[in-house]
Amino acid sequence: MTSAFSLFTYNEEITGIESRKVPLYQGGYNQKILYISGMAMGISKSQNSPTMEIAQAIAVHLSQNSDSLFRVKVVPPGEIHIELVDSTLAAWLHDLTVRENGDWRLGQSEQERIKISVPNYQLTSSLKIFTIQHAHARCCSLLLLGHQEGLIELQRTSIKSFISVKSIPWLNNNQKLCLNHADESFLIHQLVKVVDDLVFAHSSSTINWEKAAGNLSQAVERFWCNCRIWGEVKIHDPELAQARLGLLIATQLVLRWVLEGKLGIVAPVEL
Repeated sequence: MTSAFSLFTYNEEITGIESRKVPLYQGGYNQKILYISGMAMGISKSQNSPTMEIAQAIAVHLSQNSDSLFRVKVVPPGEIHIELVDSTLAAWLHDLTVRENGDWRLGQSEQERIKISVPNYQLTSSLKIFTIQHAHARCCSLLLLGHQEGLIELQRTSIKSFISVKSIPWLNNNQKLCLNHADESFLIHQLVKVVDDLVFAHSSSTINWEKAAGNLSQAVERFWCNCRIWGEVKIHDPELAQARLGLLIATQLVLRWVLEGKLGIVAPVEL
């Protein structure tokens, strides 16, 4: 994103813009992963130039340099909308669930805090926290069942998360994401939101991690209530069953990191 906006920062008279963080935020849920930037409006004010003209120029530059990772369009009064395409989401999910170092290592201070809390661990009396722990444990039990039934092949990482040994079929023959049920899309939306917050540490101080994990656990509940893995799905569409289990791998990993890394509470494998 920074290189795209450099179209309007090469002029020495424009000071400060090049070193700023590009304001980019995730759009609301609409069965797609969308990011929105109002950068063009800020540039327009400082340069006294038409906002839409600036936004269109940035959008063209982004599209030409995106390697088809996303689609870009301009929405009046000058917002730039960046939508991740299915192949990009599939690559992201693959990196999250199959990579060799998929254990998402925590910082040293967080590791020490977790080690202290684990020996004295008891199930919390907080209903909200228990709901998050229950979602994590449910993910683990479903994954172990999928492993036992031969749908996926799992291995444990060094910090007791699950990753897949083999690639998961995220895309169908038309190169579209096979996870297109509304509750699958909503879970992916929540996963991306939490991972964005986890990765961009500069904003983590303002995040209510209990609420973030609670929203994710609610999305998991919707998913497992309405998106079947066993029975006819396993028999007639095993690749869809595998993709749904892959989504649970990603969810378990993210829930564990928030529970242990941000809330200092053990993420139980079973309850």
